[in-house]
Amino acid sequence: MPEPFGFLPVDKPLGMTSHDVVAAVRRLARIKRVGHGGTLDPLAMGVLVLCLGAATRLSEYVMATHKRYLATVRLGAVTATDDAEGQIIAEQPIDHLTAADVAAALSAFNGEIEQVPPMYSAVKQGGVKLYERARRGEVVEQAARRVWLRTELRAYHAPYAEIAVECSHGTYIRSLARDLGTALGVGGFLAALRRLASGAFDQPIAWEALQAAFADGTWQNYLLDERAALPHLPEIALDAANSAAIRHGRAIRAAHSAPEGALARLYADSGAFLAIAAYQGGAWQPVKVFQH
Repeated sequence: MPEPFGFLPVDKPLGMTSHDVVAAVRRLARIKRVGHGGTLDPLAMGVLVLCLGAATRLSEYVMATHKRYLATVRLGAVTATDDAEGQIIAEQPIDHLTAADVAAALSAFNGEIEQVPPMYSAVKQGGVKLYERARRGEVVEQAARRVWLRTELRAYHAPYAEIAVECSHGTYIRSLARDLGTALGVGGFLAALRRLASGAFDQPIAWEALQAAFADGTWQNYLLDERAALPHLPEIALDAANSAAIRHGRAIRAAHSAPEGALARLYADSGAFLAIAAYQGGAWQPVKVFQH
């Protein structure tokens, strides 16, 4: 029986780690190759895109897409982890804050900004994950990274601010919560988070519904293909000669030009998905080739 290929956008429940979901689907689907397109913390819910079979080779492109969130930020308090998992280590009064104050401070978090990851994160420094160093009591100077954000204050009912966020890959919503609290002079942490969309995926399958589909053998009906996962990459149909060249790892000079380094999805003369290719020096160079 051929290994399944495709993507499952799952509505990750509260309390499960992303690895928990991957491990469960690996067991239920009885396949080894299962990955995901962007981690969600245990206290976060929402869209977690699973990649199955050879689609795991495309996870980096899913991961690189923009994400949309609805975040609840608790103002007036600070935790060591920048979220509700950590104990509150400092508090400040917030009676003076208005919704206009919060919106004004939030407006600075739009466009490209420099953001420092939370100390409790999987970012590696010196080959060691930051959360491992934090658990040992180490304080590590971290480098800021450039990220892109679009934010909007949806509601403010003290001490909670509800914020809509669209952001680039590598953005930490916990850092946004922390930095917003700092900008307001009262501290803040992420109290709750729901991922509304991961790239093109915005209609996740309820975890209970997916489990039921595994039980009755219909789960593959939920699998989506690379067209659904990567609609932002243009599609190029090849003739037989160019299809053969790509299969053998050779670059092709096609009529479809693009900016240097741009990516595209290539399809064989049979119509089957063939490769991800990059436009380099006037030719399409295969980056990842798929054999069907």
